[in-house]
Amino acid sequence: MDDIVTNAAIREQRAKRRNSSQAPQCRVCGEGHPACLEQHHIAGRANHDETHPICRNCHRKLSDQQLDHPAAISSPPTFAEIVGHYLLGLADMLLMIAESLVAFGKGLIASANAHAPTGATS
Repeated sequence: MDDIVTNAAIREQRAKRRNSSQAPQCRVCGEGHPACLEQHHIAGRANHDETHPICRNCHRKLSDQQLDHPAAISSPPTFAEIVGHYLLGLADMLLMIAESLVAFGKGLIASANAHAPTGATS
């Protein structure tokens, strides 16, 4: 029975190879299911080949934000243009992470407040 390789196991191994990791996670939200992860070009595909695993939902949001980045100046892009687009893409990711951290922090405080002994306030 252990010698039987399921289609699900094959898909999982392909996804892990695609994401260059045995335990890939979305760099924004932490999603770890291999089938949910895609490769995101932080600077935009036209500007740089570097990618990072991002879940489909976060990838859609980030790709949509890239549509508002400045248009290409030259082809191929100059070094300054590549770095500029990379910084804009990184800022988009960090803003999403910051929003998650704020929500997580507020949730923890609310949970702590709900479980606080009677009479204790925050």
